[in-house]
Amino acid sequence: MRRTSARAAPSLLALMALAGCQEEAPAGEAVSVPSGRKLSLIEVITDVRGPAGATVRFRFLAPGLVPAEAETAAEDMQALCDGFAIKRIDGMVPAPQQIVISFASEVVPFGQAAPDVVQFFESYRLENGRCVWEIF
Repeated sequence: MRRTSARAAPSLLALMALAGCQEEAPAGEAVSVPSGRKLSLIEVITDVRGPAGATVRFRFLAPGLVPAEAETAAEDMQALCDGFAIKRIDGMVPAPQQIVISFASEVVPFGQAAPDVVQFFESYRLENGRCVWEIF
């Protein structure tokens, strides 16, 4: 199994500052993934720089998400990056160097710690029009 150690516990964005967002798709939009999990878009954030430079974050609500679903969530996030996010970044200025996909079992304001909420995050670099997973 790839990424097993990175899935031991949910990640939190406790150190990130609260920021505004620029939506590229309507909040609440239902999104399909290979696992069949019901997801909806919370927001798209484009104005918080990441370690690789310009970063776009696609945040999704995943009701009922539990820590044991980390590997399935990782597969769904890869599919979302390749089939949903990458289609929505064309024309963004500055051009994103990184895409972050996140799932949360409840809506949590960006950057706010929520120890009781299951959250998973994956980071991808863009290479030849595809999302390539990177260790966060």
